[in-house]
This record gives sequence, structure tokens and C-alpha cells, in this order.
Amino acid sequence: MELKFSKMHGLGNDFVVLDGINKALALSAAQLRFLADRHFGIGCDQILLIEKPSRSDADFRYRIFNSDGGEVEQCGNGARCFVRYVHDHGLTDKTEIRVETMNGLIMPRLEADGQVSVDMGQPRFEPSEIPFLADHRAPTYLLSLTDKIVEVSAISMGNPHAVQVVDDVETAPVASDGPQIESHASFPKRVNAGFMQIVNRGHIKLRVFERGSGETLACGSGACAAVVAGIQRGLLDGTVRVTTHGGDLMIRWEGAGHAVMMTGPAMEVFSGVIELNT
Repeated sequence: MELKFSKMHGLGNDFVVLDGINKALALSAAQLRFLADRHFGIGCDQILLIEKPSRSDADFRYRIFNSDGGEVEQCGNGARCFVRYVHDHGLTDKTEIRVETMNGLIMPRLEADGQVSVDMGQPRFEPSEIPFLADHRAPTYLLSLTDKIVEVSAISMGNPHAVQVVDDVETAPVASDGPQIESHASFPKRVNAGFMQIVNRGHIKLRVFERGSGETLACGSGACAAVVAGIQRGLLDGTVRVTTHGGDLMIRWEGAGHAVMMTGPAMEVFSGVIELNT
């Protein structure tokens, strides 16, 4: 079957975006992996499927699939690309929309300067809500890896994150420790592993090894989790610039009881049609 698609990215975190509103789509895990394959398919970190909402208080529903074909709950950079897509393709003229995800509603907004802001919801810290196996909630936790013990903050931003502070993100062992943390037994649904360098109280550098995708050039929910972790540990102020290999995001969190706000760019690179084996 022929499948229309758009290729988009948010700071280099790239997506294949599919319109499931005008044509209902039900893709297998093998088909999703083919689309994400950078040699035989289109190539992407994640696939975004836009659908009609199943609830009356939402404008759209969107589903997120990692490059391994598995569906996940949340993606901050994907949410920004989602907003650009539905505007640029004439699916809405609203500047603020309500979007149904696997983990509840998010409310992204298209700004006058073309940037996109996303209300990412309140972070969650209870181990059962992340999910994370721990006897009780704590500011940080110790994880045993093959050759070391690392200290992480465990946070849910609608998806699970384990954030550690490192001296230098460029020399951090992302390639070796990232997979171990991602699949650590303490995280029943796996986890996104963040490596955060504190530049100053208003600026961090960040690399994220994402579950099901590996290291990406940027991770929006990971940026939110890192800033929340830094604020909780008294290392950061309430508004922080997050520098990733793909560019900068601005994250704001006013503390307990408040949602995390993320602002950054999103753009379409190209569109096309691909022949998809059934």
C-alpha cells in the first residue's frame, strides 16, 4: 500500500508523521520498524500517528511509536512537531489545542514567533507512578550497573526518566551506561536515561539515551525531567536553558503543584509517499 508521510524534527530529534484522520491506519510493529529504518525505510527516532480523539474534551489524539515498533506514552519534541503539522496541513486553525495521548491530555500552543510551547503536565515522583521499584520515595536513588553504582533522580513526565548529574556530557558514558539504565530491572517499563551537566543555575547541557531508540539529538520530556531533577536538588533556578546536541530548549517549572512548560522549535523537512508492504 502507498503511505503518505511527512518527515519532521525538533532539534534533530526526527519523526515520521502520519495522518490517521483522513485515512485510518493500523500498522504492525514490523511496518513501523521499516518506516524508522534509516537504510531501508524513511528513517526516524519515532513515528507519530495523528488520529481523531476518543474523548470529547480533546481536539486530536496522537500516538507515539519508537523506532523498535513499541508504543510509548509521551514525547515532548514530538508534541511540538504535532502542532506544526496540524497547522501547516490545515487540520486546525487553533493556536492552542488539546491533544489526547496514551497518558492523558497535553496542551501545546503555537507562539507568534513560530516556536511551540507545550504544557507537559506535572512531574510525578511516586515510584509506583513512574514506574520504579523502590520501597519509598526519595530525592535520588542508587542503581547498580555492571562496573559501578550511579545516583539518579527518578521522575515521570508522562514517561519514565532516570537523570544523573555528570561533570561533562561530552565524555559521559552514554553509549555504555545508557543501555544498562534503560533496561535496568528497577524500571519495569524501561526508562529514558538522562546525563545532565550543570553549566550554571540557568543553563544545563543534556544527552539522553531514549528507551527503544538509543541516543537522540534532543529529548523534550528528558529536558523537562532533567530540569525538574536539578531544581529538586537545589542546583537550578525555575527557568533553564537546556542545550542538547540538536539545539536549545527553554524549560520552566515553578515547583510542586505546577506543570512543566517547554518551548522550542519544530519544522517539516520533506514529505512524500512510500510503498509499505502489508
